[in-house]
Amino acid sequence: MARGDGFSSDQRYDIDRAIRAAETTCRFEFSLYVGPADGEPVAFAEKLHASLIAPARSVLIMIDPAARVLEIVTGSVVRRFLADDAVRLAAVAMESAFAAGDLVGGIKRGVNQLADSARQPETLHASS
Repeated sequence: MARGDGFSSDQRYDIDRAIRAAETTCRFEFSLYVGPADGEPVAFAEKLHASLIAPARSVLIMIDPAARVLEIVTGSVVRRFLADDAVRLAAVAMESAFAAGDLVGGIKRGVNQLADSARQPETLHASS
């Protein structure tokens, strides 16, 4: 999460807890940037995503509250399990919460929705 984002320690804790739960749910990495985009938002979000440790297995959520911009970037492995439609639905849910003035709630809701949509099906193995 970006420094200087204006979140209280309780809000940071809630967001961090939501991210850790999401990572446990779907086994992909989630990163969040809240702050101004440096240049074009899409290119900036893609640059942030590319700088992650494992971009192919990562989801980056970039939010610029002042500019009212939300970008969600998914890695190549993540895209096999997380459809673009599911990402759009999560974005709509987040934007709805943001419009109501609930930045933290929107982040948590979006992260949960993305993780649930990206959850890989359990494999049942039969004993021989």
